[in-house]
Amino acid sequence: MPPLRRGRGFTLLEVLVALVIVGTALGASLRAVGSLTQNSNGLRSTMMATWSAENRLVQFRLSKAFPPIGKTSTDCPQGDLRLICQEEVLATPNPRFRRVEVSVYDAENPERRIIKLVQLVLSQ
Repeated sequence: MPPLRRGRGFTLLEVLVALVIVGTALGASLRAVGSLTQNSNGLRSTMMATWSAENRLVQFRLSKAFPPIGKTSTDCPQGDLRLICQEEVLATPNPRFRRVEVSVYDAENPERRIIKLVQLVLSQ
């Protein structure tokens, strides 16, 4: 009588363990992709807010007018983002300079400041 040969293959337990490992790896991969997508959207909105703030500061430089002290708020959309630019002009110890601060907020979430840029303006 020939010796019994044990069948080659995987047991049900081995297959289940492999499925659990693959499932865990796929779940972690999905979380990583979701996190990258959120980071990408945040970077995009920060970049567009920076453009809006820089545009406002360039307008101050090009106007060659000494800005009055005070606070103003204007819409400054960029692409499909609705943004609000809040400008604050402050006096400095040197009366020939003014400090201009431009903060950019998301119109959908106005308490969230995306970026703030500061520049000094010299009187002409």
